[in-house]
Amino acid sequence: MDDMGDSIKAKNAGWTFGGETAKNFDVHVEKSVPFYHQGHDLISKISDYFLNKESVCYELGCSTGTLIAKLAQRHRDKNVRIIGVDSEEEMISCAQEKCGDAVNVTLVNSDIIDMKFEKSDLIIAYYTIQFIKPKDRQIIFDRIYESLNWGGGFLLFEKVRAPDARFQDMMTGIYTDYKLDQGYNEEEIIGKLRSLKGVLEPFSVKGNHDLLTRAGFIDYMTIMKYVCFQGFLAIK
Repeated sequence: MDDMGDSIKAKNAGWTFGGETAKNFDVHVEKSVPFYHQGHDLISKISDYFLNKESVCYELGCSTGTLIAKLAQRHRDKNVRIIGVDSEEEMISCAQEKCGDAVNVTLVNSDIIDMKFEKSDLIIAYYTIQFIKPKDRQIIFDRIYESLNWGGGFLLFEKVRAPDARFQDMMTGIYTDYKLDQGYNEEEIIGKLRSLKGVLEPFSVKGNHDLLTRAGFIDYMTIMKYVCFQGFLAIK
């Protein structure tokens, strides 16, 4: 088992969000993903344009429920239904604690590929799709498009690959420096990299655009970008 830092351990090509990872996830992700909470704030503000009385909102891969709880509080007076989906029971348990008695939140323990979506006005995938097998991604994008009401929004945040090897080398180096600045040592950084083999599979910006286009989206734009981390908003 390699040490990832933040009391998280994983095997080579064996990263998982279950087990002990869930207990230490919040600390780990805040240090690993640049502008993690700023992304949540941006999504919350954008949600005002899509969530109205009796709207349905999904977060796919809701992890410990930090964003779900934020959205539930923001839209508590609109009778908005917010559905959080995660494949790990431990993550759902953490989310239940975080969301407390929020009556407008439903948490579902399920693989996204197995979900049947209701008609909705906003769907969020916050650094989630990158962990789904590439062969299943277009299926999920197609279902997201079909689920959305006309004018509904899809917020997609992903780690992205650069368009060529020179840029990719630069982005990898800068992100490695970022993790060192967060206090991770070389062994922890390499351990995390080893654990993600075959688990995290980022697409390029074009690859994500192609998924959106094939699903049926015409209108989409970048709303946030830092090195190899990017947020997109697509509107049906």
